[in-house]
Amino acid sequence: MKELSSLERLVIMIGAFSLVRLFGRTKDSMEAERERRSFLNRVGRIVDGQVLEIVEGSAEQSRSPQTGLFGKRRLEKVKTPSHKMLLYTYSISGVTYEAAQDISGLEEQACLERVVAGQAVGVKYDPANPSNSILIADDWSGLR
Repeated sequence: MKELSSLERLVIMIGAFSLVRLFGRTKDSMEAERERRSFLNRVGRIVDGQVLEIVEGSAEQSRSPQTGLFGKRRLEKVKTPSHKMLLYTYSISGVTYEAAQDISGLEEQACLERVVAGQAVGVKYDPANPSNSILIADDWSGLR
């Protein structure tokens, strides 16, 4: 077997690093949502909408099964941080959409103490995919 030269090793290392960099990193849900809001804030069109409901609560997620006493398997429940959801509706070209946005982390822009069901709002939506919409972005709010 032939020994690899230092140049060949370097090329292999750079190639491996590039592949990991290109394909290895996954976005967390918060980062993906931030990018979605930013995209809609840039390209979105504004239409009138209406708040349906404000929902606050914490969700429980199931983790991998754990073996309990006497070998019984059970799912371990884990409480996740509280989420604040705004449910809203809007119509485009005769089609009515109902959507929800998790506004956790955007409470300052939302001023939730002033938001009520039935309130008129501005909704930004993607013209290429009208079901993709937001009420609040990092530097924009459709709440009036």
